[in-house]
Amino acid sequence: MRSRNAKTDPSIVPVTRRTGSYALIDSLRRHGVTDIFGYPGGAILPIYDELYRAEAEGGIRHFLVRHEQGAAHAADGYARATGRVGVCFGTSGPGATNLVTGIATAHMDSIPLVVITGQVPRAAIGTDAFQETDIWGITLPVVKHSYVVRDPADMARIVAEAFYIASTGRPGPVLIDVPKDVGLEEFDYVPVEPMSVKLTGYKPTVKGNPRQLAQAIALIRESRKPLLYVGGGAIAAGAHAEIAQLADLFQIPVTTTLMGKGIYDERHPLALGMLGMHGTAYANFAVTECDLLIAVGARFDDRVTGKLDEFAARAKVIHIDIDPAEVGKNRVPEVPIVGDVRRVLQDMMARISEMHLVADRGQTADWLAQINRWKGDYPLTVPIYPDQISPQEVIAALGEAAPDAYFTTDVGQHQMWAAQFLKNGPRQWISSAGLGTMGFGMPAALGAQVALPDQQVICIAGDASFQMNLQELATLNQYGIKVKTVIVNNGWQGMVRQWQEAFYGERYSSSNMELGMPDFLKLAEAFGVKGLLVRDRAELAGAIAEMLAFDGPVLLDVHVKRDENCYPMVAPGKSNAQMMGLPEVKRAAEEGPTSLTCGSCGHETAADHRFCPACGAKL
Repeated sequence: MRSRNAKTDPSIVPVTRRTGSYALIDSLRRHGVTDIFGYPGGAILPIYDELYRAEAEGGIRHFLVRHEQGAAHAADGYARATGRVGVCFGTSGPGATNLVTGIATAHMDSIPLVVITGQVPRAAIGTDAFQETDIWGITLPVVKHSYVVRDPADMARIVAEAFYIASTGRPGPVLIDVPKDVGLEEFDYVPVEPMSVKLTGYKPTVKGNPRQLAQAIALIRESRKPLLYVGGGAIAAGAHAEIAQLADLFQIPVTTTLMGKGIYDERHPLALGMLGMHGTAYANFAVTECDLLIAVGARFDDRVTGKLDEFAARAKVIHIDIDPAEVGKNRVPEVPIVGDVRRVLQDMMARISEMHLVADRGQTADWLAQINRWKGDYPLTVPIYPDQISPQEVIAALGEAAPDAYFTTDVGQHQMWAAQFLKNGPRQWISSAGLGTMGFGMPAALGAQVALPDQQVICIAGDASFQMNLQELATLNQYGIKVKTVIVNNGWQGMVRQWQEAFYGERYSSSNMELGMPDFLKLAEAFGVKGLLVRDRAELAGAIAEMLAFDGPVLLDVHVKRDENCYPMVAPGKSNAQMMGLPEVKRAAEEGPTSLTCGSCGHETAADHRFCPACGAKL
């Protein structure tokens, strides 16, 4: 009998003596990783030594950030822009803990990351060794899964599992903690190919229940005032075409969460923009008055719902989501559907086709007419001041000058204005929604630009947020990453100031950023980045054009009106129909009644309405 060997039998994988670090880097390459963001240190040096050889061979690049938080945000931006798993490295101790904010940001927004941290040698774990932290325990609440590699022979399997877990079901970050001696130890290395692993107990539901699909179709056909409420889950699933198909077939208006921006063409007549705390007035009125709410990949979070028991109170609810824990968590739906959003919508449309159903496109005509009246009554407007630039002007000008750009934001007023006024395509909106992480914008733009070198990537920042991670200008300069960063500079922590004005008696405690603010032009120059300054409206268009034309990173500092507030705004504890900042709200508060009764149908509504939300009659 002839003996089997690797040369004569292709099913036998040849065994080679390799280190744990080699197994890690080789496994990353097998999973299609071409870009890594990180910062070295003692415990992770064996991995960086192997990375040095891999970079020399080509096909994989490492980008040295100036702070580990920047690495996590860059990997996050990379993942949001492409849908692929982002990868970042950090060493043990403070290197690992500096990644935590970025990991939590990705976890809240369901972004697929694989985070590699160095750790002290196995024998030193638990001894309070130099730069030892239990990063596995620290991150447990903010990861989808995590590993400590105890045996280098497990490395390839763990990497394969990590990528599988991060990218399937509801995406999220996965941590792999690698003790230093595991990275150095040699063993008989056998690769594990991508998507070849099987995990007991982990099998995300992809296909929706047929009975529930039928119930959903029945509710949609009965509805006269339907509304599609679409979140980040639809972006993650790539359900752009399916959302458009469903909306068009039944003439259903579409509103999105902050995470859902870009899922639907915001220039389309059916688009209502964002809903919630700083959503459009017409989206918030629509969700208040709809009779059917179709929630797709959304989680009914507090910034969307306002007062939860008054959110879509007149509506039946269909809730479609990949994560069964989200369905019914905050609002119990009439029709719960657990499954991949795109697959569920595809199956729903196929079922409609098989049943030869013909949608009555006029069924929602009155509803759409009512929404159009709200759009006419409460439009988003760009204020123009005689001697000051409004923040909204800056956002609108950027949107007009770069309509196809990928936009990242920091967090605050500028983020909400950007969400209101920018019209983004699929995956072209990148913002920290759930955690609200200041300092996210520029490193996220760095990651998006690395992923998409031929695209225009623009970061919209506030002067306060920008200072959280300004050191990443050095990374942009070192690698010639052509991110354009625009600071909407009002000299405040803008949203904090607005809340202090509205709810804290104008006591502006520690929110004024003017004192100590750097000269951003000189800062850009110090980092070797082109800097531009705008103080006058006449300079704005030219500066934006110059910024976009420059083949390299640019920092544009635009000084805007200091006390501009972001409206509409739903105050905490109020319903979405009770918005601050509309002209009618101010008039109603000054002139008297807080509610009106419609003379045509008897419906009682807020005094800020010009038209009855129930029948559309003029009030």
